[in-house]
Amino acid sequence: MKKILILLIVVLPFNLQKAAAQLRAYEMMVDGVKVIVEPGGNDIVEIQTIIKGGVRNYPADKCGIESMAMTALSECGTTKHDKNSFKNQLDKVSAELYGFSGKDYSVVKMNCIKSDFETVWPLYAEALTEPSFDAKEFERIKQDAINSLKETEGQPDDAIDKYAAKVAFVGLDYAKDPDGSVEIIEKLTAEETKAYYRSILTRSRMLIVIVADLDRAIIEKKVSQLLSGIKQGVPFELKKSVFKVSKNTFSAEKRDLATNYIEGITGAPAPGTPDFTAFNVAMRLFADRHFLEVRTNNGLSYAPEALLSNGSVATARFEVSTTQPDKYIAVFNKLVAQIKTEGFKADEVANMKVTYLNAFYYKQETNSAQATSMAANEVLYNNWRRSFTLVDDVKKLTVDEVNNAFRKYIGNIVWVYMGDPTKVDPLNYTNNQ
Repeated sequence: MKKILILLIVVLPFNLQKAAAQLRAYEMMVDGVKVIVEPGGNDIVEIQTIIKGGVRNYPADKCGIESMAMTALSECGTTKHDKNSFKNQLDKVSAELYGFSGKDYSVVKMNCIKSDFETVWPLYAEALTEPSFDAKEFERIKQDAINSLKETEGQPDDAIDKYAAKVAFVGLDYAKDPDGSVEIIEKLTAEETKAYYRSILTRSRMLIVIVADLDRAIIEKKVSQLLSGIKQGVPFELKKSVFKVSKNTFSAEKRDLATNYIEGITGAPAPGTPDFTAFNVAMRLFADRHFLEVRTNNGLSYAPEALLSNGSVATARFEVSTTQPDKYIAVFNKLVAQIKTEGFKADEVANMKVTYLNAFYYKQETNSAQATSMAANEVLYNNWRRSFTLVDDVKKLTVDEVNNAFRKYIGNIVWVYMGDPTKVDPLNYTNNQ
């Protein structure tokens, strides 16, 4: 009980801060684009422009093109500034400006102190609307991307994540890797990537999130100027779906590794549905029990993981590296069966609710984190205010809701394996639990 009281003392100030922020935060439409604004209460300006769609925007044979486009915005210069001039101006004021892509959307962000806003904003607008895609610089970032992909492929933890996605989501957009592959990236040209970027830069796909103490009139003026040269585009809606696994499956890839890597993927409730928050808490509880049983009690792995992978296609994932894969699945199945039968205990759920909220709000201390949270909640939940109201949703959860969510969604699993195939019996993974 003392542990709970101590954590509550930590959480409450964050709750009060977020409640105050919620009252100040607002949204507005500027020339057809939603703009979400939260006054930051400090001298930092964080702006994130979201381009929705992610892996749905391109075919499988062009995976990586959006990632390359996002990188090129800040790394290849603009029509007004070459790369060095562009970078030098940012460096003078220690500002950040870069883009990156994910499964559901891409982000182009800027971060600076308020006194430098008038210096950095024009550069940000240039990067978004007037990128040069200089051929020489594009070849440089291509090589960087290829080197990164080769390095990732050599890291088993990263490689098995990519392998699991390909197997679990075969035939679905979520099977696509936003980073692409060496073979695809090698063939991309600056002109092709520039044309692709122009095709997705539409108001219909955009969302702008600002965490800063800027006057509303200034924001409207700057955003309107930014959007003046951007076409409306066709209406776009990011569709969410529920991933379902009809039966247990097992796929293996032989690799000469010091240990064996295993990952399991199963379905989860879609973001925004009544079960989602309860399942989120359930997975955090399961992660603790999974770690205790796999590492502490059985010594099967150094860092076993269980987590909820959030996105428009949410999934539960289980990851482990072990020299005894068959013993691991026996421990896993026994643990799942025990929890489904007995459920999580009331004190476990109460403690985890507090721990979860404490961690969530602790991570929301920076303007960048707050903008990221609002952007994700708007894109995935159609509700940016969830970033502020999550505390109430979690507090209201009951033990039965958490247990029922776990029983409902933890069932058949897609298992993938990298390592020595002679060390594992696939039947142990495909037999019904």
